[in-house]
Amino acid sequence: MAGTSRGEQRIGLLNGFAAYGMWGLVPLFWPLLKPAGAVEILAHRMVWSLALVAVALLCIRRWAWAGELLRQPRKLALITVAAAVITVNWGVYIWAVNSGHVVEASLGYFINPLVTIAMGVLLLKERLRPLQWVAVGVGFAAVVVLTVGYGRPPWISLVLAFSFATYGLVKKKVNLGGVESLAAETAIQFLPALGYLLWLSAQGNSTFTSEGPGHAALLAATGLVTALPLVCFGAAAIRVPLSTLGLLQYLAPVFQFLLGILYFHEAMPPERWAGFALVWLALALLTWNALRTAHRSARALRAHRIGATPPKGGAGAARTARGAAPGASGPAEPEPLDTRP
Repeated sequence: MAGTSRGEQRIGLLNGFAAYGMWGLVPLFWPLLKPAGAVEILAHRMVWSLALVAVALLCIRRWAWAGELLRQPRKLALITVAAAVITVNWGVYIWAVNSGHVVEASLGYFINPLVTIAMGVLLLKERLRPLQWVAVGVGFAAVVVLTVGYGRPPWISLVLAFSFATYGLVKKKVNLGGVESLAAETAIQFLPALGYLLWLSAQGNSTFTSEGPGHAALLAATGLVTALPLVCFGAAAIRVPLSTLGLLQYLAPVFQFLLGILYFHEAMPPERWAGFALVWLALALLTWNALRTAHRSARALRAHRIGATPPKGGAGAARTARGAAPGASGPAEPEPLDTRP
């Protein structure tokens, strides 16, 4: 049994590395789609993602959730909000990469956990531990330093971070699986995206038919680029601890940052290094706080088991086993990204 468990965790880790590795290396893909513009690429991503996910759902015959969703107007409205927010996130990210702002785009996913915590305080009235307050303060200082460094607010990073944090907040309320959620969101995006592509073709400005079969195949592959990391993420999420998955999430922006500097040769003057250093310090504080809390909770749970005293609280004990501190609001450990840039 222990060998099986270790094998499952190994498979989960491999899938986690694959998912975040693909999300981290995706800046290499979007430039291949030029001369298509960001909006055309975005529209193709929506259309082909739905086609691919629909085929997957047909194969596994998982459709019951769709009927239930249609009978819940509130949940359907939240899915619509999620689709709108992730459309902004995808569009800005594609434009940023193809316009030479890979490093600034990576910053958005570095500061996303800080924005998520800030939204939890402002919108959900959550209480933070002292170290989390320090991390948020350091993150705010980093944005100020980067604003000075760029000569403007890092709006690409802020739009990506706030749109993704909002998306995560809405997704928590919807509570749908990864594949089902992507299917619902792209179904909402499908008609506007298809309409735009048909209009673009009627105007003679579509690159899908004018740049050859290789270019058309690359545009169609946007669906695979969207769905494949999500499948790997889903396989990892059910096999590895949430704390491990939370640490893996930083792989994607690290890869993007390194690509921006080493491959795309984007400028990094000293003031930008200083801003990024502050962001990394804030994330280190959050991670250390989360791991310390998870360790204490696990130790308390072991003490209960050794004393043959079942942990009190039922569901609360289950949360303790996963690393959440009873009575403390806010994330006890870094929350994994559940979708793609």
